[in-house]
Amino acid sequence: MLTRQSPLTDLKGIGKTGAEALASVGIRTVGDLLTFYPRAYQNRGEIRPITLARAGDTVSMLLTVGTVPRSVRLRGRMTITKFRAFDESGSIEVLYFNQPYLDKQIAVGEEYRFFGRVTETKGVLRLVSPVRERLSPDLPLADLVPVYRLPKGIRRKTLGDAVKAALDALLPSLEDPLPEEIRRRRSLPTLTAALRGVHEPEDRETLRRSAGRLVFDEVLYQLLAIGLSSANRKTSGGIRFPDTDLSPFVSRLPFPLTGAQKRTLAEICRDLGEGREGDFPPMNRIVVGDVGSGKTACAEGALYLALKNGYRAVMMAPTEILARQHYAEMRPLFETLGFRVALLCGSLREREKRLVYEGMTSDDPLLRVDLVVGTHALISPQVACERLGLIVTDEQHRFGVSQRSALAERGDRLPHTLVMSATPIPRTLSLALYGDLDVSRIDEMPAGRQKVGTFAVDESYRDRLNAFIRKNAEEGGQVYIVCPAIEESAPEEEDEEGAGVELGDLLFAAEEKPKLKTAAEYAKNLRENVFPDLPVGFLHGRMKSAEKDAAMADFVAGRTKILVSTTVIEVGVNVPAATLMVVENAERFGLSQLHQLRGRVGRGTKKSYCVLVSDAKGGPAAERLKTMTSTNDGYEIAERDLRLRGPGDFFCRAGAPIRQHGDPGLRLAAKWEDTATFTAAEEEAALLAKSDPGLTAPEHALLRASVLSFADADPSKMN
Repeated sequence: MLTRQSPLTDLKGIGKTGAEALASVGIRTVGDLLTFYPRAYQNRGEIRPITLARAGDTVSMLLTVGTVPRSVRLRGRMTITKFRAFDESGSIEVLYFNQPYLDKQIAVGEEYRFFGRVTETKGVLRLVSPVRERLSPDLPLADLVPVYRLPKGIRRKTLGDAVKAALDALLPSLEDPLPEEIRRRRSLPTLTAALRGVHEPEDRETLRRSAGRLVFDEVLYQLLAIGLSSANRKTSGGIRFPDTDLSPFVSRLPFPLTGAQKRTLAEICRDLGEGREGDFPPMNRIVVGDVGSGKTACAEGALYLALKNGYRAVMMAPTEILARQHYAEMRPLFETLGFRVALLCGSLREREKRLVYEGMTSDDPLLRVDLVVGTHALISPQVACERLGLIVTDEQHRFGVSQRSALAERGDRLPHTLVMSATPIPRTLSLALYGDLDVSRIDEMPAGRQKVGTFAVDESYRDRLNAFIRKNAEEGGQVYIVCPAIEESAPEEEDEEGAGVELGDLLFAAEEKPKLKTAAEYAKNLRENVFPDLPVGFLHGRMKSAEKDAAMADFVAGRTKILVSTTVIEVGVNVPAATLMVVENAERFGLSQLHQLRGRVGRGTKKSYCVLVSDAKGGPAAERLKTMTSTNDGYEIAERDLRLRGPGDFFCRAGAPIRQHGDPGLRLAAKWEDTATFTAAEEEAALLAKSDPGLTAPEHALLRASVLSFADADPSKMN
């Protein structure tokens, strides 16, 4: 009998190799398959006649086999099986590769639904390797067919059969953790119906209702998990810093503080014990501010107070490049104040690491280290830190709670925590996303910070754009070019995974998507044809960490003049010579993401520009581009993004204070545009927070267990 904890090898067709392949994408038990949601859906219910088919389209057709299938062996082992099929409007050639047995399975006169890509060669239309389903009055065909992300080594049918087996075995006995009162009040389907409806939808309305219930659950669980964490926040045990005089630090800054920075530093000083007696909670604050607003200076002020009060501090960054940048900026500042700063990252030699480890526990003036700037290496088992008073993490969404607490728990007492984020968040979402943190908003830019000139152009400007790129590079500037994808999927990969429409595009208005420009092809063309005389770099997320660091280091050092990249370019990396950001297929990015990309330039003294390239001719995409050219205010952009696309993307990019490793666990909510679903979840979370904040009532036992499981948290650390 299958249970949610049953190993995958208990399923027919899944052996040890298959189980290992599925484990690589997070599926380790039969129960995990229930929430391995389809990545897209094939809309096979929209039937198209042959006369309306166009080359390049993926279509569904009801056809009758018109000629006897014939198989031909080509050179090597490849065979091609061909036949013609027809409907009332005409006929089309159907072609399969390496399936010679089809001539015995398919007979003239049989009717099938074919789903696949149309090609054209010398005026002849073909369906190439389409999915075929025999028409039968006793077995109606599904209109919407799920398409799952396929781990390497797993066939589509094998995975589909495994999911169906899991649904059939587990759903009849599955308990619904959502209280029936909430489910009825919000007119939500049961969890059993929702899971069945997402994996095997009868129609779009079933899919919408089912996915809406699961999105509701995701958001509700996230909010309740934050509430449980908040309820368990320490109300005492904070380390009091009696000396909160920042004037020696401020006097060494090469710029005056803005009003927003002063306000943030005042909030930090109060958290650290300014004017307070007795016991108080440790600081647990996030500083949210636009790119270039001065968050780092506020963090440095907090670090200074920890050090001057006799404690050590650490600053953790998500990448080595960013850690080295912080180290290079902080070391001279803090050494003039009398403190030693060290760098700790994975690429250091073991001897160098041991010196840092020793310095974090030693009081010897020759060995002691006061401030350590590093990466995830800071939470390795070898690291211990005596008198740790403050932990600062940069780009907080890249770290989960467990990672931030791993180092804190090794100290003598629980240190203060300060996290930073360069993602401006609408005020209406602040509580929902950062409910377990006190929030400081830096909403004022430093005087003299130049605005990046932003322009939206289409493909007709290509020659002028290339000339502008060359001009910037030859005048000493550097250029980022960002593409939305690394490369196009190979046709055989698409055939194996199956073409499909993503959930958001299927249920909500699909935006116009001009032809995709890929980073690999773009970089190759620039190197070989457009700028063969200029050093062009290439960076993408599939590269090994060392390769990414090397590519970025070349750009930071100026050895590369043009960097073609996906969105992997790091938030916060400072390249003052970068004067131009070009974003290809800008219609494929959200407003906040475009604003983050724009923030990579304009950090030096030269005038900088952002060029958004898109052939989209209207709709939400055009409205987003218009917004980008009309304002540089990150908070205003965030508010408009919320109105245009709903809150799902914000929850998934910024809502990670609970999940491990920065994964918010919101699998469906990112593309969900029905704001009412989020509002309903927030309202129900608020009601539960009032009536049963710890979810300790017997009727909420299953809900609490689900929330803790969703948050991937240690129950002992929750209230």
